[in-house]
Amino acid sequence: MRRLVPLLALALALAAPAAAAADQADGRLRLVKTITGDISPKSVASNGHGLVTAQNMMYTHTVTVYDSRRMRLVKTIQDAVELSRFGIKGHPGVSRGAPVEATFSPDGQEAYVSNYSMYGAGFGPEGTDTCSPSSGFDDSYVYRIGMRSFRIDAVFRVGAVPKVVATTPDGAYVLVSNWCSYDVSVIDTARGKVVRTVPVGAYPRGIAMAPDGRAAYVALMGGTALIRIDLARWRTRALPIGTSPRAVVASPNGRYLYATLNAQGTVVRLDLRTGRKTSVATGDAPRSLAMSQDGSALYVVNYKSDTVSKVRASDMRLLQTIRACPDPIGIAYDNPTRRVWVACYGGALLVYADR
Repeated sequence: MRRLVPLLALALALAAPAAAAADQADGRLRLVKTITGDISPKSVASNGHGLVTAQNMMYTHTVTVYDSRRMRLVKTIQDAVELSRFGIKGHPGVSRGAPVEATFSPDGQEAYVSNYSMYGAGFGPEGTDTCSPSSGFDDSYVYRIGMRSFRIDAVFRVGAVPKVVATTPDGAYVLVSNWCSYDVSVIDTARGKVVRTVPVGAYPRGIAMAPDGRAAYVALMGGTALIRIDLARWRTRALPIGTSPRAVVASPNGRYLYATLNAQGTVVRLDLRTGRKTSVATGDAPRSLAMSQDGSALYVVNYKSDTVSKVRASDMRLLQTIRACPDPIGIAYDNPTRRVWVACYGGALLVYADR
């Protein structure tokens, strides 16, 4: 892995309600800001309430927080914790993580951040991209960060090399895909602990929540399927989707799932009623995927093509592909501003207006 004005603001604010009524697929991406600094973002996430975070892995050991309207740094949060303060034994002194992905409570006031590996007393070697449950890598941790205090206020032991985290619509659970454990950890947010582990298969990564909260869908990069998890009975079943699905999102009405197929260079739409699949080529190694709040537009980063693509969700038509940066790896849609944030692994964030 590599490191890599007041009047105007008022005018934009007054224009926002009228603009919001337009179909987001009608807009065009236009770069409005490049953010640099001591960052190495693996992912970027919006809390939907004015803040965006970048997860900077072990290269800088931080989560950086930005004002999504002004596109300015608000806070740099170090990943250092004393696990003993949270009742966790065996790791004296300060431990550090490697922040990789984030999700938020429905009100945006709590962030849950996964750590690729942990570093400090009592922890073994860093996890790797090629692994299995028998590899013997240590379990890692998810941090909960208060978005008012900007402090780590809880930690949860999950599986080995956790990747994507996702919150149920009611905020009751946070699900965590564990890359090397081949399973999903379930955090009960009210009880403040992991309450179950669901085996899913090789290399789980992306997670999408059904809007009605009845199911979660997990992308297995080690196969050709999404795994549907029934969130009431905790039963699973496979939904064929294509080779090496990486990221997955659900349409607002819950009928469709959209996934990036990393090996095939495509984004695919799965109709959950009919089973029909429709795909579009976007670039080499499409990775993270985001959707506009109205469900009309998809945004995808193509890691090896160094591009960002916009796709119309209704017919899977490729609308725009633009040169972004070396190794674009994460992407998020910020609804309050209708901007798209892109994480460049080499050390930058790109912010695009879509109007």
